[in-house]
Amino acid sequence: MAKYIFVTGGVTSSLGKGIIAASLAKLLQARGLSVTIQKLDPYINVDPGTLNPYEHGECYVTEDGAETDLDLGHYERFLNSHTSQANNVTTGKIYQTVINKERAGDFLGKTVQVIPHITDEIKRRMLLLGKGGKFDIVITEIGGTVGDIESLPFVEAVRQLQWELPEDRVMVIHLTLVPYLKAAKELKTKPTQHSVKLLSENGVHPDVLVCRTEEPLGNDIKRKIALFCNVKQEAVIEAMDASTIYEVPMLMLREKLDLICLKKLNITEYSEPNLDKWKAYLDKLKYPKSKVTIGLIGKYIELQDAYKSILESFIHAGAMNEVKVQVINVHSEFITKENVEEKLEGLDGLLVAPGFGHRGIDGKIIAVQYARENGLPFFGICLGMQMAVIEYGRNILGLKDAHSTEMDANTTNPVINMMEEQKKIKMMGGTMRLGAYPCEITEGSLAHKIYSATTISERHRHRYEFNNDYLDQYKDNGMVMSGVNPDTGLVEIIELPNHPFFIGVQYHPELKSTVEAPAPLFVSFVGAAKEYNDKKGSMKSAALQDALI
Repeated sequence: MAKYIFVTGGVTSSLGKGIIAASLAKLLQARGLSVTIQKLDPYINVDPGTLNPYEHGECYVTEDGAETDLDLGHYERFLNSHTSQANNVTTGKIYQTVINKERAGDFLGKTVQVIPHITDEIKRRMLLLGKGGKFDIVITEIGGTVGDIESLPFVEAVRQLQWELPEDRVMVIHLTLVPYLKAAKELKTKPTQHSVKLLSENGVHPDVLVCRTEEPLGNDIKRKIALFCNVKQEAVIEAMDASTIYEVPMLMLREKLDLICLKKLNITEYSEPNLDKWKAYLDKLKYPKSKVTIGLIGKYIELQDAYKSILESFIHAGAMNEVKVQVINVHSEFITKENVEEKLEGLDGLLVAPGFGHRGIDGKIIAVQYARENGLPFFGICLGMQMAVIEYGRNILGLKDAHSTEMDANTTNPVINMMEEQKKIKMMGGTMRLGAYPCEITEGSLAHKIYSATTISERHRHRYEFNNDYLDQYKDNGMVMSGVNPDTGLVEIIELPNHPFFIGVQYHPELKSTVEAPAPLFVSFVGAAKEYNDKKGSMKSAALQDALI
C-alpha cells in the first residue's frame, strides 16, 4: 500500500516547498521506489488558468490538458515523469465537488460543513494517487503557510490522516526559515519554534524539520531546534541556499533526508541511490565552456516565475551544449524601428515568448523582422510563432494590415484567427486547446532534423491559430509549414529555410523539458546561438588582425 509524505511550510512563503518535495522524490526514485508528487493550493480559483501570471506565476499544462500550478513543472523536471490533473488540487475544486454533490442530494439532507464534508473530500484527493498500486510513495505539498486561514482545512485533513492511518504510512515534513541576523551575527531559531508551535496547535506534529538558512546550522543550533520543537536531532535538516535548484537533491542526500523518511515509513527494501546522470548534468551546468546571450521578449518579464519553464529549459539546453545561457529580458513596448538594433545588440538569439493581449505587439513584430533580416537565430513559441507569421505577411506578402483577430477583430487580413471550435465558447476557465496533441513533421525540414522523427507529441495552450486560408500564399513566398496536426490541419511549426535558424511553434515545448530529456527545440536553438556567437568572435578576431596588419 502507498505511503504518504506531507510537506508544509512556515514562517514565510516562497521558501521552496516544491523544490524540497521534488528533491526528496528524486532521491527516493533514485533508490528504486516509484514516487509521485501532488500540490494542494488553498486559493478558491478552480485552477490557475484564468490567473494573471503576475498573480501566481506560470500556468503549467500537463499531458492530459490540466492547467496547474508551476510547481508541477518542477516535479516533472526532477522526476522525468508526467503528472496529471489529479496532481493539482485547489480549494476551488474541493468546494465545487462538494457543492455539486450537495445539489445532487448525495448527502441525504445532512448539513454540509467544513468538517467532515470538505475535509473528507480533501482526504479523498490526498489518497487518490496512492490507490491502484502504481506508486510506493505519494508526496503532497500543502500550499501557503501554516497559520493562513485558507490553509486550515488542508492542515486539518493531514491531522485526520495522521490519526486514521498507521504510523508507518504517513509522515509530515515542515519547512521553516532560520534567519541570519547580520548585525548580531547570529542564526535565530525563534521563528521556527513559533511555526512548529502553530502547526502543533492545529493538531499536526512534524516528523522532520527542513530549515532554510544562509549560514550552516551547526550541531548546537540543530540540537536547540530539536529540543524546543520535539523532534530528533537527526530529523533537523539543514537546507542551505544553493547556486541552482538542481543542487538541492545532492544537499538533501548529504543531510540523509531520504534515509530518515524511509526509516519513519518503515521501508526496508531499497537500493543505493543511482544519481550518475544527475551528477553528470550538474558538472556540465556548473562548468560551462562558453556563454551565449538570449533575448527573451515577453509580456510578463518583470516576474521571473511567469516564464519559469522557458528559463529552466534554457538551463537544460545550456548544459547539453556546455554553455551558460544568459537570458536578457527585452521590453517589446519600447522597441521601435529606430532603436531595434540598439535594443537587440549583443544578442546571440531571440525568443518571443507566449502571452495574451495586444500590449507590446508592435515591438515584437519589429524584433522578429530584425532577426529575420539579420540572420539572428529566432525561436517563437505560441504567440511568438504568430508574430512571425504576421511579420512575414506584412513585409514579404505585402499584406500591410495582416494581424491576429485577438488584437484586431476588424483586420481585412486575419492571418491568425480564432479556432472554429473556440468561437462558440463563453466560459474562460479550462476551455482553451489544452494538453498533448500529435504533430506530423515534413522530412528534410529543420524541425525533422531537430526531432529526428516525423511524428511528435507536444503540449498546447491557445485559442488562436494560423489561418489556413492564407496557406498557399505563405508557401509560395518561401515560408515552410513543416509541422501540421494530422487530424485538424492546424499549422504547428513554421520555419524559413534560407535563414541560419528561424523557427516558430504553436505548442509549448518548454513544458516537456526535463533534466534527463531536454526539449530538442531548445537544445538546437542554444546550439544555433552558440554557432552565431562563435562566428561573431571569428569575425572580430579577423577584423582585429586586419587592423594590426
